[in-house]
Amino acid sequence: MFLFKKKEFFTDEDKQLIVEAVQHAEQRTSGEIRVFVEHRCRYVNAIDRAIEIFENLQMHKTQLRNAVLVYVAIKDRQLAVFGDEGIHEKVGNEYWAGEVVKMIHAFNRENIAQGIAQCVKNIGEALCTHFPYDKDTDKNELPDDIVFGK
Repeated sequence: MFLFKKKEFFTDEDKQLIVEAVQHAEQRTSGEIRVFVEHRCRYVNAIDRAIEIFENLQMHKTQLRNAVLVYVAIKDRQLAVFGDEGIHEKVGNEYWAGEVVKMIHAFNRENIAQGIAQCVKNIGEALCTHFPYDKDTDKNELPDDIVFGK
């Protein structure tokens, strides 16, 4: 029997690019951003999978309900952006759909890590507008690392 090493989603540089984008975005807002990447989406609709992951990662427990999940299923070529009720009330469905379209354009040019990082930066701007950073009350409520599924 042969054992094959599972192919990594990203290079170390790609991972660093995405994590730094999350950290930079969160320096200007009380909002939280997580990135979840897996090979395959278990659902027909990627937003349903994103909602499941959002709940599993306890992202709905942020104080201001302003967490955002960027979800990508690499092999299935599916993605979604899901924001909790606090930020969703401010930006709405059209904003999330626009961010997905921008990521698709980057992915079509084989710039997956850059597309995710740019999406994170854009979300950070929206969060900053509606939930600005307050040095007296802000704390990092969720980890900044990328979560990798199967």
